[in-house]
Amino acid sequence: MRALVLVACAAAGCSNDYADASGDYTVTVTNRDNACNFGNWTPGDSAAASVTLSQNRNNVLAQVTGLGALVLEASIGGHAFTGKIEGDDLALNLFGTRTSSSGNCTYTFNGEIHATLDGDTLTGQLDYVSATNGNSDCAAIAGCKSFQEFTGTRPPRVVNSVTPGPDVSARSAPPTAR
Repeated sequence: MRALVLVACAAAGCSNDYADASGDYTVTVTNRDNACNFGNWTPGDSAAASVTLSQNRNNVLAQVTGLGALVLEASIGGHAFTGKIEGDDLALNLFGTRTSSSGNCTYTFNGEIHATLDGDTLTGQLDYVSATNGNSDCAAIAGCKSFQEFTGTRPPRVVNSVTPGPDVSARSAPPTAR
């Protein structure tokens, strides 16, 4: 029976080809294009943030903490992104709950993280994308995307490493008396 399950999994493309991205990251976020016209957003300005990534197989939870969490709560309505890791690439989403309106247009902003892990460094882009009710009053905001680039690092990880001991195969000279 076990062999049948393994064959079925292999045929379906099952694998665990994903990196371990979990950890506490110190992140630098840099504002780039602001097509959604967020206030207090100057392209090129940078800020620090803290992010904790938890992982269960290829499912990832990224929780922004500190001041960054407060900013996300105020603008989007949440501070926890969820998604998947495939290989070294992460795709995470935060679906906005903070609604705004303009005329008959009601909208939120969703956050989308696209990132790559290289050792203990995570680099990528955070997109803020509008989601509207489709009313014609939404023309100015429909489809807009503002984004930030980021780089984050976590403390170095030691994963199943074995440090070789001293080479005891070579003969040493006998001790000498002084």
